[in-house]
Amino acid sequence: MIALSVNLNKMALLRNSRDGDRPSVIDAAHQAIAQGALGITVHPRPDQRHIRPDDVYALAELLAKDYPHIEFNIEGNPFAGATHAGYPGFRHLVEVTKPDQVTVVPDSDEQLTSDHGWDLAVPQPELQTQIDAYAAMGCRVSLFMDPMVEQMAAASAIGAHRIEFYTGPYAETYWAHGPDAPQTRQCFAEFCHAAEAATAAGLGINAGHDLDQENLTLFATLPGLQEVSIGHAIMCESLQDGFAPTINRYVEILK
Repeated sequence: MIALSVNLNKMALLRNSRDGDRPSVIDAAHQAIAQGALGITVHPRPDQRHIRPDDVYALAELLAKDYPHIEFNIEGNPFAGATHAGYPGFRHLVEVTKPDQVTVVPDSDEQLTSDHGWDLAVPQPELQTQIDAYAAMGCRVSLFMDPMVEQMAAASAIGAHRIEFYTGPYAETYWAHGPDAPQTRQCFAEFCHAAEAATAAGLGINAGHDLDQENLTLFATLPGLQEVSIGHAIMCESLQDGFAPTINRYVEILK
């Protein structure tokens, strides 16, 4: 079974629009796990637009105490330092909570959301230093990557355990042309080729960004896919169908 990791960023974004703790990311984690999610993902940004450091600490404590079998995945830019009030730096959050998985993403404060993977065509010694540090803490390290066959071996060479495919282009192609269009099949084939190269390089495979109940059905057949991280679509679909039923439907798709 492919694992579903529920990204709680948008739950926190909604909460942050008012004072207080509604909706609660802790309650959302409980509900997601009860419906079969095997992971919880957060992406704490320096501007704290959604997930905040206190959320990271609270979720880490919850999972360690009540759900030790559930994966905690923290995403973020490994070079994000303590540049904003209240944000202690990405590495500090990892050191304190020691999540099961660290997904490193090359995003900046100016980006609305993550929109590209790492470029490993040029040497990345500073990135490798960060990867080595997280691995030494006992964390699995996943690199956010575009489906570039020639870069999968490079991801393995700098110490990554997994890659997470940035699936935004796949989702856009699917929405524009439908599941059976040549453009969609060609786009998916590019991910399949990259997945095969990743497996050959000894990497595990995750995926995430703009996956939803419709386009996930095809993408779930990607060779070697182990985990998907989904947040925005879950929140959108939950407005119509409810949070718990929506999580359950994703779990069923991934079975």
